[in-house]
Amino acid sequence: MKKVTIGDLVAKKNREKIVMITAYDALFARLFDDYADMILVGDSLNMSFGGKNETIGLSVDEMIYHAKAVQMGAKRAFLVVDMPFGSTITPEITLKNAVKIYKNTLCDAVKIEGSKEMAQTIKLLNQNGIAVIAHIGLKPQLSRKEGGYRVAGKDENEANAIIEDALVLEAAGAKMVLIEGVPSHLAKRVTQALSVPTIGIGAGSDTDGQVLVWSDAFGFYDEFKPKFVKRYLDGANLIREAMKKYADEVKNIKFPSQEYEYTK
Repeated sequence: MKKVTIGDLVAKKNREKIVMITAYDALFARLFDDYADMILVGDSLNMSFGGKNETIGLSVDEMIYHAKAVQMGAKRAFLVVDMPFGSTITPEITLKNAVKIYKNTLCDAVKIEGSKEMAQTIKLLNQNGIAVIAHIGLKPQLSRKEGGYRVAGKDENEANAIIEDALVLEAAGAKMVLIEGVPSHLAKRVTQALSVPTIGIGAGSDTDGQVLVWSDAFGFYDEFKPKFVKRYLDGANLIREAMKKYADEVKNIKFPSQEYEYTK
């Protein structure tokens, strides 16, 4: 199937919704590839894959490790890699880290959390041939500073600041803007203000596309369920039931039966 390009995604704005989902390995990337326009190797892996309670703590090398695995399974979808916490301190440091990610993963873009102060960074990456997805609104990498995860843009001043962030980052060269954890009416205003596509997560249905963390969407991460997550599968219980059946059959010498044995 034809590889999805940034041009394909931009052409979908106001025409067709964009489907984005996370993946952290080749197995699930391959399963998602036929249906997802975009696959994100998100720093959410620190929580759903690593068992931590925040996205902070990942290194650039860890992101590269997972992105290289995803790249083996995602042959069609547009591949985006998160820039982890601490990797975007200055424009020059960001460029160095982004070049390393680009060279080692064959990704199509990197995603950077931040407000309008990231404009110079995005401009520098853009000038050096690296596509950037800007991430505004609720920014998980600031969870310690903010005292947790909270909906952003609830008052008019904060809402106007988020709209300004989006416009400044688009002008700096961001190819798309991901909007997380804002009231739906604000996400609609941002989407209407931009010429590039928007991707929402916890931002309502008026964005140009949607992204979910795969383990949330398919019920594998069941310790906590954000309000914006719809579960399309009861994955955790299905696995538990299958594992219990496997364990029972091993203990009761029902597996392996003769049909699963080599007789010659």
